[in-house]
Amino acid sequence: MKQIILGTAGHIDHGKTSLIKAITGINTDRLKEEKLRGITIELGFAHLELPSGQHLGIVDVPGHEKFVKNMVAGATGIDIVAMVIAADEGVMPQTREHMEICTLLGVKHGVVVLTKTDLVDEEWLELVIEDIRDFVRGTFLEKAPIVTVSSVTGDGIPEFIKTLDELSARLPSRPVSSLFRLPVDRVFTMKGFGTVITGTLVSGEVKVGDMVMLYPSGITSKVRGIQVHNQSVNNAEAGMRTAVNFQGLEKASVNRGDVLSNPSALKLSYMLDVCFNYLNSNKKPVKNRAQIRFHTGTSEVLGILILLDKDELLPGEAAVAQLRIDSPLALIKDDRFVIRSYSPIRTIGGGHILNPIPQKHKRFKSEIIKGLKGLMDQSPESIISYHVDESGYQGVVFSDLKIMTGLHEKQLQNIIQDLMSKRTVILTDRENRIYIHKNSSDRLKKETSIYLDSYHRGNPLKTGMPKEELRSKIPGLQGSKLFNLTLNQMIKDKEIVSQENTVRLTSHTVSLGVDQADIRERILDVYCKNGLTPPYFKELSKTINVESSRAKDVLMFLMDEGLIVKVKEDLYFHAKAVEDLQQRLVDYLVSHKEMSTPQFKEMTGVSRKYLIPLIEYFDAQNVTIRIGDIRKLRNR
Repeated sequence: MKQIILGTAGHIDHGKTSLIKAITGINTDRLKEEKLRGITIELGFAHLELPSGQHLGIVDVPGHEKFVKNMVAGATGIDIVAMVIAADEGVMPQTREHMEICTLLGVKHGVVVLTKTDLVDEEWLELVIEDIRDFVRGTFLEKAPIVTVSSVTGDGIPEFIKTLDELSARLPSRPVSSLFRLPVDRVFTMKGFGTVITGTLVSGEVKVGDMVMLYPSGITSKVRGIQVHNQSVNNAEAGMRTAVNFQGLEKASVNRGDVLSNPSALKLSYMLDVCFNYLNSNKKPVKNRAQIRFHTGTSEVLGILILLDKDELLPGEAAVAQLRIDSPLALIKDDRFVIRSYSPIRTIGGGHILNPIPQKHKRFKSEIIKGLKGLMDQSPESIISYHVDESGYQGVVFSDLKIMTGLHEKQLQNIIQDLMSKRTVILTDRENRIYIHKNSSDRLKKETSIYLDSYHRGNPLKTGMPKEELRSKIPGLQGSKLFNLTLNQMIKDKEIVSQENTVRLTSHTVSLGVDQADIRERILDVYCKNGLTPPYFKELSKTINVESSRAKDVLMFLMDEGLIVKVKEDLYFHAKAVEDLQQRLVDYLVSHKEMSTPQFKEMTGVSRKYLIPLIEYFDAQNVTIRIGDIRKLRNR
């Protein structure tokens, strides 16, 4: 059976609460002040079983202009609106504002209820009905039934209930969502139960025993009990008026406007990309950076309206915009909102969310405006591709794509799999489900090639660029997974070659110039002649009368060739001398099992300035192991 929410709307004292009591027997005015003043201040709730057996959850909203923010909170998640108009007064200012709010919130189904018919004659009633037809022309209620009732005499009440039954039967089912969300409209403490939160469950489902999170506070708690229409149930689904009881949750930590959802499923943001419709009923344009009151779900926050492609918006116009709000909200794509002016307070427009977690945008950027407009009407595939492309090297997480697209998890997964098979989207982190766009991958490969080419030009005698140095050069690159994935793909495509901790372009070869070949021979000659007592490098460049930087480049080349060995900073040996010494050391330890430092000195015949670096070099190379004052052959 479908889950349906009926909401009232209309001017103050037009009989909304009396109408609900007439059809349900429930007085939704529960506050002492409401009963004393005879007006609805807070949201009221009731329920009704229709003749067909269909259950209706009912939200009764206040009609006074001072409580419009409560009305907006109550209108969230309603399926059918009962636009209540008193026969003795007709269409009034709050009737019009409530109509605008319902339109902005995307309400598409409703009924016009003409109340207090016992106070007027037939002729007057006909005039009011004609006026109402003019009022609803061009709105979502243009073809809605108009029902005349009297809550005092009961006239028309059966017809109203029958109309609700017929409307409910024609109502399409809510879209299936894998994301549980319940905007909080009321919180209280019940003796023996603890904290209870109520609201209209707008998507997904919740079960007893589930762990849920309260946004924006991030507090998690376990669902202890659930009630729907005052009946205890094990689970609640989208479209139900739901009361949820929690374990260990303090009433003071919950506020109207908070949202209950799955842990870590939503993401808070101080910025929202939106499609904003500025109502035709406004008297003057709205300017960029106008202060506004932003209503969505059951929340109200202050903020600033940033017009991205113009300096002002005329009445009746629509535009893509960015809202920068004072308190963070957790929303998803296509959530509806209402905007009211800061002062004097009145409804000026609204629309729907395009991106609930955007970056801060600069104004008058054509590519940004074009991209946001695309989010209004493009296919899910294009929207996913756009967001992944926009994320650059950072990539986008699957959980973020859920709220950026509003798609069911399975549908999102299927589309991403299809995009991956086309190589439009690439999975870079399987564990965290992070994706980048092919454009980012291609750009990273191009940047890698450019940096390697530049490095080779500046260091022609080096076989390759250290990988970490290369990674640090690429702006916007976070972590190593994407970097390593890119290198591996480039190696596979034979674009680059990786050797230990360095990487080079496949086309790069080291070739010495005539003068460098001469320096190479002179350096080798010095190290070959001096054996285990070579000069330190700073002395070498003076010995061969070559500039230090040029000599160092050739020395590094000789190391890459394996002809020179670095033992410690500034101290290098000919590789043959080190290899011969290592063989003698190993032979000695095989025969004698251990060796002291004096014995090593006796073997080498060198001074302490060479002795200590050499013995420590063999320790570092895992040839020997130091135990106290002696060395032994390391087991290999």
